[in-house]
Amino acid sequence: MYVRVKRAKSDIGRIFMKVLVLNPGATSTKISIFEEENEVFKTNLVHHAADLAPYAHVIDQGPFRKQLILETVEKAGYQMTDFDAVCGRGGLLRHIPSGTYAVSDQAIADVLDPPYGEHASNLGVLLARELGDMAGIPSFFVDPVCVDEMTPVAHVTGFKGMERESFFHALNQKSIARKAAKLLGKTYEEARLIVIHMGGGVSVAAHENGLAVDDFNVKDEGAFGMDRAGSLPVNAMINLCFSGLTKQEVKKLLGSEAGAYSYVGTKDFREVERRAFEENDPDCRMVFDAMAYQLAKDIGAMAAVLKFQVDAIVYTGGMAYSDRFTQAITDYVGNLAPVLRLPGEEEMRSLAEGALRVLHGEQAKVYP
Repeated sequence: MYVRVKRAKSDIGRIFMKVLVLNPGATSTKISIFEEENEVFKTNLVHHAADLAPYAHVIDQGPFRKQLILETVEKAGYQMTDFDAVCGRGGLLRHIPSGTYAVSDQAIADVLDPPYGEHASNLGVLLARELGDMAGIPSFFVDPVCVDEMTPVAHVTGFKGMERESFFHALNQKSIARKAAKLLGKTYEEARLIVIHMGGGVSVAAHENGLAVDDFNVKDEGAFGMDRAGSLPVNAMINLCFSGLTKQEVKKLLGSEAGAYSYVGTKDFREVERRAFEENDPDCRMVFDAMAYQLAKDIGAMAAVLKFQVDAIVYTGGMAYSDRFTQAITDYVGNLAPVLRLPGEEEMRSLAEGALRVLHGEQAKVYP
């Protein structure tokens, strides 16, 4: 028989909250359960191509993933009514400031008809709302990739009506920036940092006084990633667009078949590094060196944004585990500022922390 246990309280009467955290990816769904800051359960559900093939659009996968989540939660010994909130990864929504947002009807409308295209993370908003409503508890999303805190001048390009847009790994960037500031003996609001997220995608952002005031995102510009092109020469891009390919074919080519993959046929950075240095593969070595070179140039640009008053350069993401790669970047930029390396990602914890801040009294932001 199931008996719901009352929330435990600390010596000072603080209620301890439980949060279900969801992070949908292209071929997986990460699930974590937090009791306050303690992650008491985590798993990563892998979805094979055959499982996802029946769904024409990413958002159509909602019922399939929702059922898997419910089964996983039950197997872990929980029911949805055990939780105080559900927090999902935010997706390609409208541009908004950083923060924790309640999942509103408008947010649901925007993931069903996404203004900036389909992405698996859009499912995080939908699943959080549906599961939260099922249990009668609030649903949130935190720091989606569309966070925009860029200054007005940072949006300007060389052509009126074609403005720079902010898309970056806001969730991990913000979390890592706070940790880096603490290591420096500062608050995030006091720090001037350049954070480089290096994973399957890459982003470089200048953080000043609690805001990401400018950023490069591999979706549109900056250094190339494992399968995205980053900045490209304008005339060559025009030629590609008029080469006979459709708009969707060009987007697919530059969004998932470009970057390192277009040169060496792999999207795994570890394989690039292994082939470059253990097999002496000249193409992989060229890609390895070029990635470090381009990221260093982006860091230099963000240093200019901060008027070269930089408290630290911070490496994060999966590639930051590589001593060789981070040193290759530091060889270019090490004289700018101290370098901190905080590898990996803490997206699940960052989502939980955002939800907990609201559960303990901070006001949730209103979308849009």
